[in-house]
Amino acid sequence: MKSFLRSTIVPSAVCVVTSLTAADQPRFEAASVKRMDRGIIHNSLGLGTVTLRGDPLKVILMEAFKVKAYQIVGPSWLDEDFFDIVAKMPEGATSDQIPAMLQALLVERFKLAAHKEARPRPVFALVVDKGGPKFKEADLNFKRMGLRPGEVMFRAAPNTQGFKGAMTMAKLAQFLSGRLDRPVQDFTGLKGTYDIDLSWVPDPTIDRSPSPTSYTAAQAASGDMSLDLPAAPTATLFTAIRDLLGLKLERRNEPVEMLMIEHVERVPIEN
Repeated sequence: MKSFLRSTIVPSAVCVVTSLTAADQPRFEAASVKRMDRGIIHNSLGLGTVTLRGDPLKVILMEAFKVKAYQIVGPSWLDEDFFDIVAKMPEGATSDQIPAMLQALLVERFKLAAHKEARPRPVFALVVDKGGPKFKEADLNFKRMGLRPGEVMFRAAPNTQGFKGAMTMAKLAQFLSGRLDRPVQDFTGLKGTYDIDLSWVPDPTIDRSPSPTSYTAAQAASGDMSLDLPAAPTATLFTAIRDLLGLKLERRNEPVEMLMIEHVERVPIEN
C-alpha cells in the first residue's frame, strides 16, 4: 500500500487527527469509497446523500477543509488519482456538517493526518485605488434584477468571467481567489456590504475557471443562478477592477493558511 509520510509529524497534526476522530465528530451513516479511472465528474452535496464522483483526492480535501487547491501541500498523486465517494447523511444532519463528516471519512478510509499552518505565499492584496471606491452600500431589502437579497449571479463563458450582487470585500476577495492563480486577501478596510458588478475578459496566464466542486458550492450558496451579459467585456481583470470598482490588486507576500498533509494512504479502505 503506497502512502505519503513526512519524516517528522508536528504536534499540531496530532491534534487535528485527535479532533477528527473524537466521539462527537459528525459522521456519515454509511459510505462507499472506490478508486476509479478518470471520467465524468458528478458532485452533489445536498442533504440526504453526498456524491463526489470522478474527483481527484485534492478536490475532496478542498471540500472537507474548505481550502483552495493552492493551500494544499501533499503528494503529487493528489491530482492524479480519482475516486468515487457516495455517502449517506444521518437523519437530522445539516449541510454545514458535511465538511466535518468528509474529514472523518478521510481519516477512517484514507488514514489522513494533516494540520493547518500559516506560511508566507505570493498573494494579491485587494486595496482601494487612489480615486476611491466606485460602488455603493447595498440595500439588502431591495430586490435587484431578479436577485433576492444576498444572492450573487455568476458569469462564465470563454470570453467572459464575472459576478454581480451584494457582497462584502472579504466575499469579493474569496470569489477572486477562485478565479486567479494565487490567493486574494482583503486590505481595503471597507467593512460594509456593497453592490458589486464586475466582468472581465479572461487572461489565460492568470485566470482560471473555478473547480466544479467549488463553483457548485458557490452557486448553491447564492441560489444557483447565472447571468448572460448584454455585451462582452473588453478589459482584463486588473483593469476591470480599477475602472469598474475603484480597487486594485497588488502582488505581495503574506501569510496564507496551508493544509499540510502529513500522511495519507493512496489506496483507501473501500466498502
